[in-house]
Amino acid sequence: MNSESLKIFCTVAEELSVTRAATRLGRVPSNITTRIQQLEADLGELLFIRQGKQMLLSEAGSRFLQYAHRLLALEQEARHVTSLGREGGQLRIGSMESTAACRLPSLLATYHQKNPTTQLLLTTGTSKDLIEQVSSEKLDCAFVASGRYDVHQLNEMGIQAIKIWREQLLLLLPEQDKLAKCPSDIKTRSLATFAAGCSYRHIAEQWLNIPSQLDWHIHQLSSYHAMIACVSAGSCVALLPEKLLQSMPQEQLSINSLPIVECDTYLIYRTGYQVPAFDAFQSLIVSTCT
Repeated sequence: MNSESLKIFCTVAEELSVTRAATRLGRVPSNITTRIQQLEADLGELLFIRQGKQMLLSEAGSRFLQYAHRLLALEQEARHVTSLGREGGQLRIGSMESTAACRLPSLLATYHQKNPTTQLLLTTGTSKDLIEQVSSEKLDCAFVASGRYDVHQLNEMGIQAIKIWREQLLLLLPEQDKLAKCPSDIKTRSLATFAAGCSYRHIAEQWLNIPSQLDWHIHQLSSYHAMIACVSAGSCVALLPEKLLQSMPQEQLSINSLPIVECDTYLIYRTGYQVPAFDAFQSLIVSTCT
């Protein structure tokens, strides 16, 4: 079980095809097949289910994939720490969509200029998913919103949190609700939002008292642009940070909005996680944003 075999396994798991994995890795398919067979023999378990030309991860393969990613990340971390940062390593960063869109571009560019040998990997998701990925070591750090977990709860999970930004959250309203000042004024009964686990969704549901009302509909979408389009069409309300709305094309700024609450964004990381790449990233974020 060496790092090269783990890389091959992870690539095949992503592609679910030996041929596509071989193309990505610049190897011949027979070499990929042999490596997977050797790994399966070492583990004593089939990692893939083969159905004709199709490949699927087995239950054992799905379990092993999590550890394969962690082992590869740990190898990178070990090289990076041992060389005191001279070996650039990688930093796996998680972020909410809104933060990635309007807060991180300039910061990541600055970090890259100062640390060109460190590979930055960015993943977006809901706050709940990001917290779980930091806890399970799939991510090294993440930007998440308060609302579902407080700092004490995060600490109990072995996660440290630093307050970075405070966002003014706006409820976007369609034309028919432009005069609304409180939840009872809103006639539209559909909320455009991300999947469950999104802190902003949780805040919107609580402010609108959606859990106790049967006539509300959750319209689950994957982008803020789609949410704004639904509001413009008059079919939904949506909650998003004011700074994100300000970064949108000017014609979208005419959408009616109602400020409802401020929400903190935290940089979170595992307790005791201290490597040069992250130390430099944390120092940059704290000195620039707090």
